[in-house]
Amino acid sequence: MTTRIYFATNKLGDVAFSSLQEALHEFDLGTLEEYKRTDEGVMGQTLLVRTSQGEYILKGNPLYVGQLLEEQFFVEQLSEHTTIPVPVPYLLQKDTDLLGWSYAIMPRLPGKHLYDPAVQTALGQDEHEEIATMLAHSLIELHRWKVPDAGEYDPVAERIVPFAGTYLDWLYGTIRHWLLDAQKYSVITDEDIEWVDKQLMNAETAFQAMPVPGFVMGDFKVENFVIQKEGDHASDWRISGLLDFTTSYFGDGTADLTKMTAMYIQKNQPELAKRFLFSYREVVCANDEERCKQFAARLGIHLLYQRILLWGEAKATNRVTWEADLPFAAWAQQYVDSVLELLE
Repeated sequence: MTTRIYFATNKLGDVAFSSLQEALHEFDLGTLEEYKRTDEGVMGQTLLVRTSQGEYILKGNPLYVGQLLEEQFFVEQLSEHTTIPVPVPYLLQKDTDLLGWSYAIMPRLPGKHLYDPAVQTALGQDEHEEIATMLAHSLIELHRWKVPDAGEYDPVAERIVPFAGTYLDWLYGTIRHWLLDAQKYSVITDEDIEWVDKQLMNAETAFQAMPVPGFVMGDFKVENFVIQKEGDHASDWRISGLLDFTTSYFGDGTADLTKMTAMYIQKNQPELAKRFLFSYREVVCANDEERCKQFAARLGIHLLYQRILLWGEAKATNRVTWEADLPFAAWAQQYVDSVLELLE
């Protein structure tokens, strides 16, 4: 996991039928019947493969050295630490001779994405609410995988390596890195920087009181999980597959709340955002008022971090979808405040 890969992409290019068949033979996965690009593979790294033995996902052409080794580690560990389905076995071929790059093959997990039209058409409001709760509780389960020190998995050393300095040093340093990066593509004033620094300073005590570091998926969003209904009741929806651990690390699990919250708000579903956040908070805070305040403070910083990334990417690619003349601080603050108001 590295701050240098957020906007990178390595596409697979053309993959010959015969070469793919040979790759399947290496793992005894049957006779190739058909394959195609996956609809959800925004990085262009994945193929959906159907063989005589079943359906698989091939992921290749790593974004950085060790990407697939890192993902294999998280997949295998999560299969032991949680009950949430992940793609095991995660079969890894490090050799690049056959396809031109290393690759992994894993089973295609059953279920559909939450944004799938067939799912959306079938869901009533009560099911939407139950799914929001289920997703929050799934995150709580993921975040129960604890480690002694905040850090990231090093595929070369084959161990979890603590961040240099404290978790706060790493997080705040990363936030400031991307804020300064956004200055290359947009106007970020001294006043904007001072405002961000003030938000960080105000939240320091909340992070210093943070519980033991735990697993953070880093990219918990609708594209990275599929769901299935296991019964007849609205509460019977479950995650049937969790995918993509390229940005996973160990730190504050609150960070994983930001992308689903943003999706609900973008779709004008603040009631679902509120249900999602409350379902998480009521468990992790356990009615402790001080812990709830610390939770809200940390969430505010993670929301700010996502706003910085969104601002920088939108400005760099000229895809701004908001009032163009709005200063960064005003734009970010109105969003963070609107989310935190849902917790009141």
